[in-house]
Formats: sequence, C-alpha cells, structure tokens
Amino acid sequence: MRQGLSSFWNAVAPFVGWAILPLAAGILIAGFIPQPVIGLIYLNDSINPYSAESMIRQIEYARNHPEVRGVVLVLSSPGGTVADTESVYLELLKLRQTKPVVASVNQIAASGAYYLAVGSDYIITRPTSTVGNVGVIGYLPSAPGIYESIISTGPYKLFGYPRDHYIRQTEMVKQGFALAIQAGRGDRLNVGMDSILTGQLWLGTEAARMGIIDQIGNQSDAEEKAAELARVRNYTTLDLSTVSGYEMPEFMFYGQSPDGETLQTPAEPGIYLLYIPPLPVAEQ
Repeated sequence: MRQGLSSFWNAVAPFVGWAILPLAAGILIAGFIPQPVIGLIYLNDSINPYSAESMIRQIEYARNHPEVRGVVLVLSSPGGTVADTESVYLELLKLRQTKPVVASVNQIAASGAYYLAVGSDYIITRPTSTVGNVGVIGYLPSAPGIYESIISTGPYKLFGYPRDHYIRQTEMVKQGFALAIQAGRGDRLNVGMDSILTGQLWLGTEAARMGIIDQIGNQSDAEEKAAELARVRNYTTLDLSTVSGYEMPEFMFYGQSPDGETLQTPAEPGIYLLYIPPLPVAEQ
C-alpha cells in the first residue's frame, strides 16, 4: 500500500509542481503591486487661500500617484472666497478626467462648498446635512472720497471700481456659479435654476428629492461609491493631507470685534461664496 502511494506521488508530483508555480508567482507579483487607495480630502473650514492650497496639493498628489484610484471630498464648510473656490473647483475638474471624485457632506456644504461638490461625479449627504445657499455675498466699497494725505491718479484708484461695477461683478460670479451647477448636475436636477438661486439651504433629504445631491448616506457610502466608480475592490483609504507635504498655517478668516470676539463675517472686504448664519435675536 505504502509503495503504491509512493508511486502515485512520484507520478503526479511534476504536475502539482507546475500547478503551484504559477500560483506562487502570482502571489509574489501581487506583493509588489500597491493596494488600491481611495484618497480622502477633508474641508472642515472656510475656503481661504491656505485651505485651498492644501486641497490643491492633495488633488495633485491624487492625480500623480497611480495607486490612488479615486477621491472622496469630505465637506463641512460654509464656503469662502470666490477666487480660492474657483481654483479648487478647476483642479477637481482636471482630476476627474482620470479618476472619479465623490463628495460626502457631513454637516454643511453651503455656497462655495456646494460649488466644490458639483465639481464631483456624485454627491452623498446625511439626511440632516445642509446644502445649497447658492449665491454671492459681498461688501460694497467705500464711497469715493478725497484724502489730503494720499495722492491718487483717478477717482477709483483707492477703491478699484465704482459701486455699480461691483454689483455687476457680483452678478457675474452668481451666473458662473449657476453654470457650474448646470454642468455638474445636468438632467439630474428636478427643479429649475430659479429655485436653486434663491440662496436657500436644504436638508439632505430635500436636496435628494430636488436632484441637488444624488444619495443619502455616510462617508463610508461615499468611499464605496468612489471604489465602485474606479472599479476597484479590496481598497484602503488614505487621508491625503498626511502625504501632500503641505502644512496649513494659522489663518484668521473671520473678523474680530473690538473686545476680541470672533465674528461670523470675513475679516477682509470682498466678494464671497459664503454662508453667514443669522445672528441670534437679542431679547427685548
């Protein structure tokens, strides 16, 4: 019996060896192939020069590293400056040419933050997340005046432009925002732009019904959606801020009152894609 088993093994051993060899080679090769990564980009602040630079660095990292197969943009932001919002938005469009981007709204994606969300392939929010506030807010420049201690060559040298021109600029920014929404949402919208441009905030469940977002869910759902769009399994996630090489400095976006209290309005005058919460009504 033992001799029969030995003869059988001697007969099949070469075939077993040839069968194991490809398997072993496959395991060896797989060890050198990096695991697919879904990159995470967090925005938990206003969109300002420094947070925008941080996001752009992370987007560039995702675009230049093949193991990053998709990106989830995790938003909890009231928006911010126009120029910085547009800079990040354009980088997101460039990234989407090669890799899917999914937006995940945690607490709020208002104004400029929603602008970034429509630059993604798919938007997921929680049921009670707030999204929208589409529009522009700004502070009119001071009326032209004469300062005896300052010499200028024209009435608007100190102010940049007249007030009516400033109002027209604000309208142009709003129309650009509307075009971004139409390009990003397209026929997924179930309401007209006249409703969207009212500046209203909507809960996630309302926004899903209106087509302003795609799905109710959590960040983990957004990660799974990004992996699905990238056609990968057995992926890992990576906070791209930890590998982008950019350290965001301290920055005071909001102004301060004379007694040092942080205000809810920007420190610098200008045009903003920003949601400013209403102040509490003082008791009479």
